[in-house]
Amino acid sequence: MSQLNTTFAMVAKTQFGLEQILAEELRLLGAEEVEAHNRAVSFKGDLAVMYRANLCLRTALKVLVPINKFRASNETQLYDGIKKINWGQYLEKDGRLVIHTSLRSDIFTHSQYVSLKCKDAIVDQFREKHGERPSVDLTHPDLSIDIHINKDEVTVSLDSSSESLHRRGYRTDSTLAPINEVTAAGMIMLTGWNGEGNYYDPMCGSGTLLIEAGMIARNMPPNLNRAQFGFERWKDFDPMIFSQVREDAIAQIRESKANIIGSDKTFKAIDISRENITRAGLDEDIKVSNKRFEEVKGPEGGGLMIINPPYGERLPIDEIGAFYKMMGDQMKKEFDGYDVWVISSNIAALKMTGLAPSKKIQLFNGALECRYHKFEIYRGTRDKKKLAAQEEVDGDGERLGDVEKG
Repeated sequence: MSQLNTTFAMVAKTQFGLEQILAEELRLLGAEEVEAHNRAVSFKGDLAVMYRANLCLRTALKVLVPINKFRASNETQLYDGIKKINWGQYLEKDGRLVIHTSLRSDIFTHSQYVSLKCKDAIVDQFREKHGERPSVDLTHPDLSIDIHINKDEVTVSLDSSSESLHRRGYRTDSTLAPINEVTAAGMIMLTGWNGEGNYYDPMCGSGTLLIEAGMIARNMPPNLNRAQFGFERWKDFDPMIFSQVREDAIAQIRESKANIIGSDKTFKAIDISRENITRAGLDEDIKVSNKRFEEVKGPEGGGLMIINPPYGERLPIDEIGAFYKMMGDQMKKEFDGYDVWVISSNIAALKMTGLAPSKKIQLFNGALECRYHKFEIYRGTRDKKKLAAQEEVDGDGERLGDVEKG
């Protein structure tokens, strides 16, 4: 683990396409040696940086502390490698633990079996030393352990977050297929929005994008209301440092300078949005109403609009295409001066908007591979650019070299 004021290596896990956003977040929090990887960012820092990362990062799912790395080509070597670690440094003999395993290996192919073998090694070490053993607790462990195996390389980390950081605590109810909080925050940050001016979500669902925008506008730490982090149950937890980190973060919360508006066609979605917005403490900053997309209008002065529309991949292209065409028509008619960002897994439907994207980013919404398109709306659509955008396409119908990948 770590000593006071000593820096140590950490890894923040994220979603594909958000690595650079997360890396910049970490730099702003004071992390050192920040380096982006696939769905993860490595960095160094002290206890305060680790606490701050868990409290303040918007695009991180977990903050891990690697403690050992070794090679194993069979389950005996895996067991021995885990057992050699001094687990008494991290866990009491009567403590509670949980193990999560991820695999990219032809040698080890069953994550639950790997977790079981690692648990056996830890438990056997304690039993041999003390005659007592820790227990497994899936919901309230004292120590959450992360095992990652890439081919034959085993990385053992302590999970300082325990429960995923996307669970902010404000969303207890949701509409169908809610967008992940980390994805939502990343989508907003990818636009470069400065947290001021008009922000509109015309298909707000359970309000996740609105709430993440509201927290960005107020510089509110996304996990301020979290009940507990994993590191709070660690043997070296320093409550004084954590208290100071919290106080510093709270002191940087500001008044919102944004006009954040949401709407949805269903009354149920609006009711759920309002409940979640209230739970997040953003009642004064976010306004929602019941409107169909055909009825929405952007407030004067331009701004930002983000849309997570139905993807409709099981519907006929004519049907979902007509819906996307209507979206494009409404954007051109009522959102002059806006940057409109649309995420969808239905690339064919996205083309039906009749608008030329100025930017395309590859993201994932859950398991669905999506495109996140930016449309710059001006009075009188730039038809020449639109026509040019429909030329020079690759086999999947994408403009060559125009999709940004994480």
